[in-house]
Amino acid sequence: MSTTTSQQPVDAGLRHGVMSGPELAAQAIANIAPSAVIAFTAASIFIGAGNGTMLSFLLATIVIVCVGYCVAVFAKRNASAGSLYTYVAKGLGPTGAYTAGVALIIGCWGIAAGSLGGAVSYMSDLLRLLGVPASGVVWLIALAIVIGGLATFFTIRGIRISARVSLVLELVSVAIIMILLVTALVVLGPDAWDPAQFSFEGVPFQGVAAGMVLGILGFVGFSSADALGREAKNPYTAIPRAIMWSAVVVGVLYVFAAYTQIAVLGDDLATAASPLQAISEKIGMPGWFTPLLTFGVAASFFAVVVAPLNVVGRIVYVMGKEGVVPERFGRTHDTHLTPHRVLLIAGPAAIVLDVILLACGVQPMDITVWVDTYGTYGYMVAYALVAIACVAYVRRERMRSALVTLCAAIAVIAMVYVFLANVFPVPAFPLNVIPYLFLATMIAALAWFLRLRKQDPEVLDRIGNTETDMLEGVG
Repeated sequence: MSTTTSQQPVDAGLRHGVMSGPELAAQAIANIAPSAVIAFTAASIFIGAGNGTMLSFLLATIVIVCVGYCVAVFAKRNASAGSLYTYVAKGLGPTGAYTAGVALIIGCWGIAAGSLGGAVSYMSDLLRLLGVPASGVVWLIALAIVIGGLATFFTIRGIRISARVSLVLELVSVAIIMILLVTALVVLGPDAWDPAQFSFEGVPFQGVAAGMVLGILGFVGFSSADALGREAKNPYTAIPRAIMWSAVVVGVLYVFAAYTQIAVLGDDLATAASPLQAISEKIGMPGWFTPLLTFGVAASFFAVVVAPLNVVGRIVYVMGKEGVVPERFGRTHDTHLTPHRVLLIAGPAAIVLDVILLACGVQPMDITVWVDTYGTYGYMVAYALVAIACVAYVRRERMRSALVTLCAAIAVIAMVYVFLANVFPVPAFPLNVIPYLFLATMIAALAWFLRLRKQDPEVLDRIGNTETDMLEGVG
């Protein structure tokens, strides 16, 4: 009996080499949720940037591609489930890695919890369009529990099923929106050509710069495929491609969507409560298209609940392997080979937060704005740190560093600008306190790390060193 009890717990491991290139891209694109961004962001940018809205998206795409290039430099040589946590360790050491890891966990969990509010909002709208009286706090809370529960189930059930669900939902969502936008241009005919959007005459460049903030926020999570180092086929090739292509493809999609919305709605875009619905009504789409469009946006929000939870699970899994968090989180489900212990905390925590806010009378889309903002701060810190770490890494490895330095400089300056633009001028409550909630979370996490370093100094040697070949197990 003593022999049995003294045995170390065995980790089943993550699945090995099961994710194809398209599935990796699905994870990245689902984390971005382009359909949800298209539904609102162009209109928000247009208020300040006017005909420079496309330029805001283009500049935001360039910034994100620069971040992606820095991430890809690491991904070509390092494969792990630790994502940016592992990469930053290669350039900035254990303290930088831990900071980036915590920031990324905050980012992923915040985006998942916030997007759950968006999924609830649009699913409620869809049910009402179908004749179901899904209004009121009780209905919204029930939807949050069901949708959040399904998202958690898919992440625990397996990375392939969750990635495929995300891929199908996001493809359907993007296809519905693209059908609407292309149809709108066809209906307009020659009037679809809007040269004012290319002349930049009278474009308020301060508004364009401010619009970049929202544009950059529309990409957060684009690098999430890097958390699938063990589960990816040919990770050193497939992951960098998925990261770069997801940034470029989504950027092109944003630019096209912005152009079309302005060409069709003109100045009315600034006041449209739902720009896509306004376009649908203006071009006379049939009545059945409205529920279809609503389903598309709801599906996009659901996909972005699932995808970030996958990343949270894998980063904490690696941290458990390295002793940064309790060892029990460094083990996977015996059958599904997923980090279920982490997911059974992260998923329900997102549900609980949304339920509390809904019970307090907060509107679902306000939850999306507030909680996504909290998560976005985490992404910005993680992106800035991986850019700085990349410069240190390539110089130490004596690799070509000119392009890396340029991309890193653009990335860091942009992240600092985005942070300051969200803090000054001081926004209205509760957005004004969210930066301080984020800072308080980071301070508490760093206090834990300082305590851990004092109690177990050897943990520093393990941080960031869990590569794919160390994540063994039956998976």
